[in-house]
Amino acid sequence: MTFENKIKELGLVLPKATPPVGSYVATKVVGKLLYISGQISNDKNGKLIQGKLGKDLKTEDGYKAAERCALNIVAQVKHACNNDLARIKSCIKLTGFVNSTEDFIEQPKVVNGASDMIAKIFGEVGMHTRAAVSVNSLPLGVAVEVDAIFELV
Repeated sequence: MTFENKIKELGLVLPKATPPVGSYVATKVVGKLLYISGQISNDKNGKLIQGKLGKDLKTEDGYKAAERCALNIVAQVKHACNNDLARIKSCIKLTGFVNSTEDFIEQPKVVNGASDMIAKIFGEVGMHTRAAVSVNSLPLGVAVEVDAIFELV
């Protein structure tokens, strides 16, 4: 089964790969590595998922926000690969940043949303290393941001 077919089977709709709003690029290929800049949490309508975990949002809300970050990552991957997800050999690493209170300790559970989504779409190819980091603020007040590194064939 192709990755495209898996996306359809899961009933997922990839968002549009949006260009960056700052002085950087959304993706960069170096050798056989594809780097994806941090993708922020927004819902299926493009509305930002904002708030601080441990104050405004629960762990489950953060998990869903991280899932949306992962879908944005896949959209960027697809765009960078000229709409050919078959170019993906493996997901190497995700780094998840969680906008959370000082006493919130469930960052790994939040970032599991991104990890689980990548694994659902890419299967064994999607298994990756990871970091889940707490931050006191993220751009535009979003709840979660995730960046990624993929290996290309």
